[in-house]
Amino acid sequence: MTAEMQKKIQELQMLEQNLQNFLIQKQNFQMQLVEVDSAIEELAKTDKAYKIVGNLMILSKKEDLEADLKNKREMAELRIKSIEKQEKSIKDRASKLQKEVLGQMEE
Repeated sequence: MTAEMQKKIQELQMLEQNLQNFLIQKQNFQMQLVEVDSAIEELAKTDKAYKIVGNLMILSKKEDLEADLKNKREMAELRIKSIEKQEKSIKDRASKLQKEVLGQMEE
């Protein structure tokens, strides 16, 4: 096995680790989305709304909380889209590299 081939295999392993990290990040943001959606649903069912600040629950305007939750939702969606783009790029690079390595192994 040549040094170049070993380098490509190491790069493949690194890309695989990056994909795993992105998957974990993506799952975290998806969980945040579920929590925000649930909070928005619950907020729609109530007249009084409270915001937790530190150890205190403070009566807040429902509209302000709703706007804050929608903003959090947008941010989570943007982060998920960004991660998905990075995932695609890494997958494409890994696929190309894998074909190169397999091609060299067959020679």
